[in-house]
Amino acid sequence: MIFRNGLLSRRDALLLLVGASSMHIWTLLFAQQPAQSDIFINTHVSHSDPHEPSTLTTTVVEQKTWTETKTLTSVVTATPTPRALSPFDKLPATELLGHAPGWTLFKNLYMTNGTLFIVAEEADRKVFPAMRMMTSTGLTSLNTPENIALREPLPENMQFITPKQARERWTTAENVNRVWTVEGNTLLLNDPSQFLKHYYHFVAEIFFGVQAFWHGAFSKPIPVDILTNPTASVHYSTDHSPAPPIHRAIFAHAKADGWRDNPGFDSYFLRAVYPSLIVEHQEDWNDRIRASQNPNGERAWHFPMLLLTDRSASNRGQVCGSTHRIAGEAWEYMRLRGKLHGIHVGAFWAPIREAMWRFAGATEGMEKVLSRKETTQQMHFGTEMEVVSLDPKAPLADPKKVVKVAVDYQRELQRPKKIVISYISRQSARARKLIKEDHLALVASLKELVDRKNNEYRDFMVKGIKNPVDKDGKVVEPPLPWELAVLEAEKMSKDAQIQTAARTTIMLGVHGNGLTHLVFMNPNRYSTVIELFFPKGFAHDYQWTARSLGMSYFPVWNDTYHIWPEKPTVNYLKGFQGNSIPVHGPTVAQLVEDRIAEKL
Repeated sequence: MIFRNGLLSRRDALLLLVGASSMHIWTLLFAQQPAQSDIFINTHVSHSDPHEPSTLTTTVVEQKTWTETKTLTSVVTATPTPRALSPFDKLPATELLGHAPGWTLFKNLYMTNGTLFIVAEEADRKVFPAMRMMTSTGLTSLNTPENIALREPLPENMQFITPKQARERWTTAENVNRVWTVEGNTLLLNDPSQFLKHYYHFVAEIFFGVQAFWHGAFSKPIPVDILTNPTASVHYSTDHSPAPPIHRAIFAHAKADGWRDNPGFDSYFLRAVYPSLIVEHQEDWNDRIRASQNPNGERAWHFPMLLLTDRSASNRGQVCGSTHRIAGEAWEYMRLRGKLHGIHVGAFWAPIREAMWRFAGATEGMEKVLSRKETTQQMHFGTEMEVVSLDPKAPLADPKKVVKVAVDYQRELQRPKKIVISYISRQSARARKLIKEDHLALVASLKELVDRKNNEYRDFMVKGIKNPVDKDGKVVEPPLPWELAVLEAEKMSKDAQIQTAARTTIMLGVHGNGLTHLVFMNPNRYSTVIELFFPKGFAHDYQWTARSLGMSYFPVWNDTYHIWPEKPTVNYLKGFQGNSIPVHGPTVAQLVEDRIAEKL
């Protein structure tokens, strides 16, 4: 049109073309070239959560190109996840980084229309476990044959797909993929709200297992000679290896109120420990499902790093079958592979415990945290990490010889500065209460014990004995001051409850949610949990959790208690949830005294 209207003659157009070509040629000849012209490093800041430290990534391109580099630092480090896929990238195959029943860590997992896709050649699929050990339909769990069958996974829950099939489904004829990366590290919880709405199951089971598996994935294996030596110093250290953050938690089957418990401790915990965590709910997951549906060719979501947890799948494992705890599968898997450091003090849990103490304003236990070097203090906020391979798939050593938790090893820990007994009373709760007279007698017995021990402490201090000895002339440790705290958690702030847990030596109470606070106790030589049951009743909840953190545990039936490895049979008998639970106060007080005297 411009030629027809006389705005530009053919001669003028020819001159413009010659001039532009000359400028392009001279630019190519005299432009400043890098020293190595075939490899260019494009350093950029990933688009992650703005509250997290920026993560630097590198892309190596095997061609000459021009880049505009914007950096915050000249140091380039590895990241825990691959970069986001571009429209022209080949779709990377799915890798299995680690698996225990109900706990599976994937690299490059895909989702479309609600189905998780593992991209792998037929020959490469043998490394993956059976689908039923990884996932389920996510339905509410009932202990009936019909419900158990309904929770078995279907093809619409998870499938294998070859790289060729993936290209055919998610790539256009122009070789442009229709795959969008959900950047960062994702935790996908394939559980209904049934257990998520309970403080114990949410914190001391699900996220307890998450931390054991995630922390272990980024920990170097302990050498075999140390792994089989239970007295090695590494098993007593609360120093923990750094691990990158989990950026996103997706509750695929729970709405916004489906993971929040009534007292509000679930959300308090999540915000305290994972302040930058992006939380997506069932509504958001459904948004992703709908967005992947396209009549002109389906789209897919790409998760560079994803930890899938599934309660039903975990229940199919041997460890969960014996402990009734899904976290047991994750914990045991990492223990046998030498990736559960500081097992006698629950060091894998230390980043969570310490973050909670700091958030709540607790002072007990923080001395060690604040005394570490600056790099160590912030290790659990690190982002620039590589996944440490979980190979070999089999245990590093004879499972019978791998270090375990036991009271004998707990005796090697330091003593606390004070013996603090925290009795969590349920007398103002709706269910699981002691007989009123027994409650009063228990408090009286504990008070008498504490008064007597404090008199012994005062007498010792008055005498000023520097090196006390027993009747055989052996030097003994001086007595400690004692304290009794009778607590009604529902009348305390959340901060105050965590502060109390941090300074507790003996946690005592009737079976119930309040005992979940044991995960925030400070491990020491005497750390103990005493759980009161209706006689002949028992549940594994706090027994397994306390012991997995290196603490002692005693279940009490009125005037009888059990000493590990003896443990009762799980039994939810009539009266278990009742308000007439008996307890013999003097027996419990004597149990506490004997435990501190290390007779038990």
